[in-house]
Amino acid sequence: MQKLRLIERFLRVRARTEHLAAPLSPEDQNLQSMPSASPVKWHRAHTTWFFEEFVLSPRGVARFDPRFAFLFNSYYEAVGPRHARPARGMLSRPSAHEVGDYRRAVDGRVEDLLASASPDDLVALAPLILLGLAHEEQHQELLLTDIHHALAQSPLRPVYTPAPASAPVEAPAADPWVEHPGGLVEVGDAGGAVAFDNEGPRHRVWLEPFAVSRELVRVRDVVAFARAGGYRTASLWLSEGFDWARAQSVAAPLYAEIDGDTMRAFTLHGERVLHPDAPATHLSYYEADAIARFLGHRLPTEFEWEAIAGDDVLSGHQLDVGPSGIESLLAPAPSNPSLYGAAWVWTASSYEAYPGFAPAAGAVGEYNGKFMVNQRVLRGGSMYTPRGHLRRAYRNFWHPDTRFQQSGARLARREEAPSR
Repeated sequence: MQKLRLIERFLRVRARTEHLAAPLSPEDQNLQSMPSASPVKWHRAHTTWFFEEFVLSPRGVARFDPRFAFLFNSYYEAVGPRHARPARGMLSRPSAHEVGDYRRAVDGRVEDLLASASPDDLVALAPLILLGLAHEEQHQELLLTDIHHALAQSPLRPVYTPAPASAPVEAPAADPWVEHPGGLVEVGDAGGAVAFDNEGPRHRVWLEPFAVSRELVRVRDVVAFARAGGYRTASLWLSEGFDWARAQSVAAPLYAEIDGDTMRAFTLHGERVLHPDAPATHLSYYEADAIARFLGHRLPTEFEWEAIAGDDVLSGHQLDVGPSGIESLLAPAPSNPSLYGAAWVWTASSYEAYPGFAPAAGAVGEYNGKFMVNQRVLRGGSMYTPRGHLRRAYRNFWHPDTRFQQSGARLARREEAPSR
């Protein structure tokens, strides 16, 4: 990658994190509302530690503060001990301001390293820098989902950012289904500039003829499910999911309440009545699966989604942040005809290794592989996903009871095989 382009991309991604944190007070940035979430301040520091640990330190650059290696390591066993994840909200120090100093210092050191790099050095550095930026973009999305959960705990119902103007309601697609004839298809990373380890190796899978809905499951669909008693109808649910819904008294998506035909939810804009045709979000896998069954269909597999998704990865409602701050964020457009953006799509696929997968050597090899158990794959990105971060082969993954992510659903159905 050309040196100046790499430096420019590095600074742009790093600045986006600060834009996302800017609406928050230092007190906001220290909130940790549950063990699965992290404080905004920690996200800012951890993404900085990543560059210090894997780019600067191996090249002899002095650490900003050696104690930060313990505080801001996430889960890299090979790197050394770390502060317990559930207690990240107890780290009142370093302050949010000091974390800003840390970020600026590391940014300057990385920029200097890249500016002075020889062509051979740049060949070695570029993949690490790009991995670090992709990692930071993941944390930008987590920053939003985590602060959303934290602010939702406040009786003041605080607003993260003012709501944008309402998007116009688009007419439903003329053909609501994308059909695929099935057959032998190739899936996985095709050798792009950036890919995470869990996206490969590329391999072939057999698909029966199928179709996937162009539109995400909508608010009105979830309201209909709830009003028909779907949250209390065991025959619609996987057994484990029904036990979970009953134990948690689940009656609507996370942050939402259903009153008649209306769904009201707490968003990063505060309390809002959701448009009936907006994509339904904050669904667990269990809910998505039950709602799909209620609607007479099923969830697609991750390979069905990948086979029909196309490569227009910049389309759909995704996160846009420019020099003036947050330019397009949150409240999803009432219609989202792209197969990317608005809400991550739960799939029927377990998160597991592809044939021939092997973790990379060293600590970076801990990135995704060791989490391949008891989780489900999501595809397609959301309105919290930075535009430009997605790829067709991109695999997200969460436990099936997860709802604090921007997760939704598409429908799938089996098609008749064409006659010969």
